[in-house]
Amino acid sequence: MPHPLPERVGDAVALLTGTRTVRCPQPGCRVSVRYRHVAPDEAKRLIDLATDHTRH
Repeated sequence: MPHPLPERVGDAVALLTGTRTVRCPQPGCRVSVRYRHVAPDEAKRLIDLATDHTRH
């Protein structure tokens, strides 16, 4: 299921400001994490958190 238009617009604006958005791949799950200017270890931790549906 595609994400609603307001979420996609928000993701585009975030991308323009240098912010990365990671969403949970589970269908119907609306969890997302946005981050900017973090260390590589912290970025990996945030990506793992967002993409592991069992953790949220």
